[in-house]
Amino acid sequence: MKKSVLINSEISSVISKMGHTDMLTICDSGLPIPKNVERIDLALKHGIPTFLDTLDTVLEELKVEEVIIACEMEEVSTKLYKEIENRFEDIKITKIDHEEFKAVTKDSMAIVRTGEFTPYANIILKSGVVF
Repeated sequence: MKKSVLINSEISSVISKMGHTDMLTICDSGLPIPKNVERIDLALKHGIPTFLDTLDTVLEELKVEEVIIACEMEEVSTKLYKEIENRFEDIKITKIDHEEFKAVTKDSMAIVRTGEFTPYANIILKSGVVF
């Protein structure tokens, strides 16, 4: 039995296969997911699970060196943006247009869909190295 916090077997499997700079996306309930990318659907109903709960759990297991978010998040979902800033104080935060963000998700190893209904509650995590 796993000892770490993350018990979702699909997410854990993806993280175990990630190498340096590989990407994992965590998204709200509305982000379109490309057909060629593995979908890990956690969404149960409005707000469950939350984007931040899912992100925090993934961060317990994944070493991150950079994150990518839509620049629209800062203006439209200010509270969420500040939460992201707080979690990644020492990590590069790259902001790109939402349309470009959707295109970049095509290169993710997987996309984890949450029940979040906050606009632009989407993040791409770029894997770092633990040494």
